[in-house]
Amino acid sequence: MRRGLRFVPLALLGAVAIELAVFVLVGRAVGFGVAVLLVFAVSLLGLVLLRREGMRAWRGFRAAAQAGQPPGRQVTDGLVGLLGSLLLAVPGLVSGVAGLLLLVPPVRALARAGVQRGAERRVSSMVAGDLFGPRRVRVRRGEPQPPPRPTPDEQPVLVDEGRAIEGEIVER
Repeated sequence: MRRGLRFVPLALLGAVAIELAVFVLVGRAVGFGVAVLLVFAVSLLGLVLLRREGMRAWRGFRAAAQAGQPPGRQVTDGLVGLLGSLLLAVPGLVSGVAGLLLLVPPVRALARAGVQRGAERRVSSMVAGDLFGPRRVRVRRGEPQPPPRPTPDEQPVLVDEGRAIEGEIVER
């Protein structure tokens, strides 16, 4: 992880260059006054949504905790919503579009699933179970088959046309 951090300043510099280039292109197309107002309006919308998404995430987390359910789904949904709002609040047109996309429900669901998969890979299966609840796996009935070879960072899963049953993965 530390190796990837050394590229953060370069990535931020690239993001600023892209934002400036897009701003200049939009400014030439619609006028610089309109482009500045657009950036200002998008940032203001992001600040309003940042508060709303933060409160929504907190209420979802508290409701799950009070109901005794795993809070992982609410936490990841809240993180994706907060990231989308934060990207909207950052002055820029490209970041605004990215933030707006993260607030659209289908894209948000995809991002939430990606955040959950990433979290499950980085924590033990016991912690992942506490956060996200039991995993659903498919079990094949019939003759034993040799298990597929999983990559080092994924759990083996047997797929069948039957219905899914709840199970627990126990690491030895």
